[in-house]
Amino acid sequence: MTPAQLKPISLELELRARDEGFLASGISIPDLENDANLLNQWWKAGRGGQMSYLVKHGSKRWKTDELVPGTQRVLSFLYPAWPVESDSYDTLSNPDRAYIARYALGRDYHRILRQRLQRLAAWLDASVPGSTNRPFVDSAPVLEKRIAQQAGLGWIGKNTLLIHPKAGSVFFIGEIYSSIAFEPSQPFQGEHCGQCSACIDVCPTRALVAPQQLDARLCLSYWSIESKDAIPESIRPALGNRIFGCDDCQLVCPWNKFAQLAHQMEQQARHQLSTIDLVTLAFWTEEDYLQKTEGSALRRMGFESFQRNIAVALGNARSSDLNLRAVNHLLHQGTPLVQEHAAWALRRLKSST
Repeated sequence: MTPAQLKPISLELELRARDEGFLASGISIPDLENDANLLNQWWKAGRGGQMSYLVKHGSKRWKTDELVPGTQRVLSFLYPAWPVESDSYDTLSNPDRAYIARYALGRDYHRILRQRLQRLAAWLDASVPGSTNRPFVDSAPVLEKRIAQQAGLGWIGKNTLLIHPKAGSVFFIGEIYSSIAFEPSQPFQGEHCGQCSACIDVCPTRALVAPQQLDARLCLSYWSIESKDAIPESIRPALGNRIFGCDDCQLVCPWNKFAQLAHQMEQQARHQLSTIDLVTLAFWTEEDYLQKTEGSALRRMGFESFQRNIAVALGNARSSDLNLRAVNHLLHQGTPLVQEHAAWALRRLKSST
């Protein structure tokens, strides 16, 4: 099809994406060689921790037609991530509550976005017979932030996140790898963080070692979600009451005054998770955990890490009878890994009385 024939299809796609709830969309012909070099340097410096999945696919991560043969364009889409009713600062300031990254309070975003992208891809399949259109949501080796920047959807901020000038950074990114040669969008030029260093300054562990440079080995999201090992004692106090992820660098970003929150019911907090007490979670059985995290991103950590993180958070909580009872429960009912963290928490609570 000619560019003139494809133009109305791309415009209709943009409208359909809006109808599906996406904040913005764009089209790119990705040029990712420089990012590939930076990724490999970052990994060789050891800053990726144990996340070998970030490099194991080799050049498929930066050569789009290797990941999906026939790819000519990548269509990028932004979708709101944070639920409406979730007072982050209120929860973070109460050490007896559990803080869960705002994006994970509702239904798993992989499922939410995949359904919508699949509908868009199916429409493209029908609109351009013979084309291939494959959607991805954090499900393949995709350098999604740089691809989105090249699709005109924002710049990569000092906190390493994509920032859209009218939506901040509080969104998910999804893609459709397409064989359709749409006219590409204009890449986003420049960056607009200026002299602001709020994200770097607020990071509890100084994991943002420089603008756009993250050392995962210091990152609270890495330790609370990705790593299944013992959390270093030097990191534990900084976790505070965070049991899944960390939002600090987004909470302070001035651009997030423009953030568009998620109004879909499926994205709102379930089981009172936005205000739930650590003690309540400490007494969840594995059956409770599996039932109440069904269809949730919280499943990713697994029950052992869930209890490990609660033990650490309790060690940073107030030294009350309830918290002591919860720590002792984990000390006697958890796995050896959980018990080690619960013993640390018990020492902390006893030393503060």
